[in-house]
Amino acid sequence: MPYSRATDIPPQLTRMADGTIKQRNPFSDTEVWTVPDRANRPIGQAPLNPKPINDHEAHCAFCADRILETPPEKARITREGEDARITYGTRVDDLAEPWEFRRVGNLFEIVSYSYWQKNYGYAMPVSAQKRMENYLADPAGRAHVLAVARAKALAAHTSDEQWETMEEFDRLQMAQPFFGGCHDLILARRHFIDGATDDSQLASAGTLTPTEHEWYTRLTVDAMRDLYDQNRYAKYVQVFQNWLRPAGASFDHLHKQLVAIDERSVNARLEAHKVRANPNYYNEAAVDYAGYQNLVVAENKNAVAIAGFGHRYPTLEVWSRSSACQPWEHTPDELRDMSDLLHAMHAATGVHVPTNEEWYCRPIDMDVPMPWRVLLKWRVSTLAGFEGGTKIYVNTIDPWSLRDRVVPQLLELRAEGKISQNIHIATECSCRVNSLRYNPNLA
Repeated sequence: MPYSRATDIPPQLTRMADGTIKQRNPFSDTEVWTVPDRANRPIGQAPLNPKPINDHEAHCAFCADRILETPPEKARITREGEDARITYGTRVDDLAEPWEFRRVGNLFEIVSYSYWQKNYGYAMPVSAQKRMENYLADPAGRAHVLAVARAKALAAHTSDEQWETMEEFDRLQMAQPFFGGCHDLILARRHFIDGATDDSQLASAGTLTPTEHEWYTRLTVDAMRDLYDQNRYAKYVQVFQNWLRPAGASFDHLHKQLVAIDERSVNARLEAHKVRANPNYYNEAAVDYAGYQNLVVAENKNAVAIAGFGHRYPTLEVWSRSSACQPWEHTPDELRDMSDLLHAMHAATGVHVPTNEEWYCRPIDMDVPMPWRVLLKWRVSTLAGFEGGTKIYVNTIDPWSLRDRVVPQLLELRAEGKISQNIHIATECSCRVNSLRYNPNLA
């Protein structure tokens, strides 16, 4: 029978007589089925044959001892007492100083620097140009930049001979994206947890402390704001995190990515029509509906987490309750509350579950209020011919089963002090209606 209580929104969860649960995503209209007897399999298991590690800080190109393999830093966040601070324009001599998270340009951009140049006449901002000039004026900085540019050229099938015959001016032109590009990485310091002895003991978002995760989030939000500021042609900055290779990660090293694009996202375009028709749509179709179905997993003052519905993969959703639509417009408390709930969802998910973390925000040129939300998708199944042919997706874990997997983990993690103590879990949550304050009509 249908579960919807909203009179003007089609049913989003329907349980059939045989136990099949049909789901509809209220924003994309994606259709998803969860079929009985396909959900009872273990997920997120540790590798069967973990290998000893002797190179905690040099395991991959994102590790601290291989810092010269990544482009020059745009920014970093470092501990300062009980808190941390963001610094910009790191010099090459500063790279050896302690850090927690770093922001660098992506060596292999999705939307390239030349894309912006050739299609829009984009020019590197003056601040980035000065930083590049200062970095190259230092012989060690110049050597760093040329070494990374060479590695990128060789990976793109430039031969050693071609590189050696190239003029230095042309080599340095290849380094411009390192300073003025619009696809960035936020790199975590650890590859493995402190004291790890084998390569199964990875440092994920969930193994950070709540405070460290807030620093990670803070630097990401700062980078997001900066990409909009530096590129006036960017309409949207997509933030995402691929964790583990099955989820698309090149390295099993914690990092986020930010990519500026020149269009509104497809999701935003689809949602805009629905929100213009019903400005309270995000409350009614998502968080309030989840409350009616007992799918609210956790909450704090400024954010709420639910077991999502209508997704191709099991998905936890974290919604901001701030009246501000953009992450960088949030107050420190609002940002911390979003970070704390997201951190808790990662911790409850576990280190060995491949995940995609996706941020959804209002495009910079859109007038429709849209709350910031983050989806954490568990990549525990493979799409196949049935999905491709029908566009009906089989998700092996229904929202209630997802809730029942996550809630006990959250309770245990909170009792152990591994997640924020200010989080209310499951039946402790208020489930109050219209808790998302993005809608000015509710002010």
